[in-house]
Amino acid sequence: MAELPFSTLDTLDPKGKRILLRVDLNVPMKDGKVTDETRIERIVPTIRELAEKGGRVILLSHFDRPKGKVVPDLSLQPIATALATALGRPVSFAHDCIGPDAEAAARSMQDGDILLLENTRFQPGEEKNDAGLSAALASLGDVYVNDAFSAAHRAHASTAGVAAHLPSYGGRLMQAELEALYAALENPERPVGAIVGGAKISTKLQLLENMLAKVDMLAIGGAMANTFLAAKGLQVGKSLIEKDMLDTARTIMEQAQAKNCDLVLPVDVVISEDFIAGAPTQVVPVTSIPDGWMALDVGPETVKLLQSKLSGLKTLVWNGPLGVFELPPFDEGTNAVAQAAAQLTQEGKLKTVAGGGDTVSALRHAGVLHKMSYVSTAGGAFLEWLEGKVLPGLTAISTTLEKTLPI
Repeated sequence: MAELPFSTLDTLDPKGKRILLRVDLNVPMKDGKVTDETRIERIVPTIRELAEKGGRVILLSHFDRPKGKVVPDLSLQPIATALATALGRPVSFAHDCIGPDAEAAARSMQDGDILLLENTRFQPGEEKNDAGLSAALASLGDVYVNDAFSAAHRAHASTAGVAAHLPSYGGRLMQAELEALYAALENPERPVGAIVGGAKISTKLQLLENMLAKVDMLAIGGAMANTFLAAKGLQVGKSLIEKDMLDTARTIMEQAQAKNCDLVLPVDVVISEDFIAGAPTQVVPVTSIPDGWMALDVGPETVKLLQSKLSGLKTLVWNGPLGVFELPPFDEGTNAVAQAAAQLTQEGKLKTVAGGGDTVSALRHAGVLHKMSYVSTAGGAFLEWLEGKVLPGLTAISTTLEKTLPI
C-alpha cells in the first residue's frame, strides 16, 4: 500500500467533534432533481463513518459558478434531500456557509448529526482563497477533512485555506483516489500503459509529456491522433487537426522513441463525409483517407492492435475516448477496447485506472464503468495529477509535501 501524503481517518477519533468535511456535490441537476448521483454515492462512506462514530458532520461544497453572488437556482438545498436518501439518515441545511445561520446550526448539532451548509461559491472570497472566509469557515469546526479530490486542483478557501486553521485529514474518497493514482503512476506494476484520447493535443500536451516519462506504452486516440498522422506526412482529408501543433506532435514522437516508450497510433480509421447520425461510413487504412472525408473513430485493425497491447500490460491509465462515441457507429472502437480492458481487469490480469469527464461517460456507454479497477469522477483534478501538477487542496492537508502554496 502506498504511503499517502496526508493523515487518513484511521488516525481520527471523531466522537463529539465538529468535523468540517469538504465534499463535492457539484452534481448534474434538472428541474430541481439530481440526474446523476455518482458523486453523492462516492462520499457516502466517509460521511457515514464519521457520523456513526459520533462526529458532528458539517458538509462544505460548491455548486456550479455563481461567481460570489447568491443565485437561488444554485442553492445546495435540493441536494440535501438526495444526500439524505443516499445516507438513509437526516441531513439538515443551513442557508449560508458562514455567519449567524451557519453558526447557530453548527452549535445545535448532536453527535452523529449531519449538516449541509449553503454553496461556498455564494461567498465572493471562496475562489480568491480569502483569509477571512477561511478563518470564518474554520471557526465552525474542530477538525477539517477533505474528501473532494475533484476540487483539489483549486486553491479556494474551502479546499485549501481552511486547512491552515485546523487539524486536517483526507477522507475515504480522497484516500481511494490517491491510492489508485499512486498504484497506476507512482509505483505501478509494469509494464504500464496509457490510452489518451480527445480532440486536441494542445489541451493534453502536459499530460502526454508526463506520460512519456512514466509509461511503457502510450496509445493516442480521438481527433488528436489525426494531428499525429498529419505530422507523419499522411493525408487526413477533412479530419479535425491542429495545424499549429504538427511540430509538437513530431517532437512527442521523437521523445517517445528516445525514452523507449511504445507510441501507438491508429492503423485504420472509420471515416465519413458528414458528421451526422446514419451517414455512410467506410473503413480505410490511415494511409488512404480520401479528400473530403473525416476520421471519426479507430478501425477494427486498430482495435485488434490495442487489444493485443493491453494483453501485455499489467497497469493501464485511460483518459479520453478513441472516437466520437456520442454518435453511433463511431462508438464501436472505444466500446471494444474498453470491454477488452474490462475483461482483463475482471480476470485479474490488468489494473485499470480511468478518469476525466468524457472518459467516465464513454466507459458508462460501453457498459464497463464498474468493471475497471478504479474510475475517477474528479475531472480537472484527475487531469492535473496526470500532468504532474501540484494540487493545492492536496498540499494543504499534506503531512509530507512542502506547503509552498498560499493557504
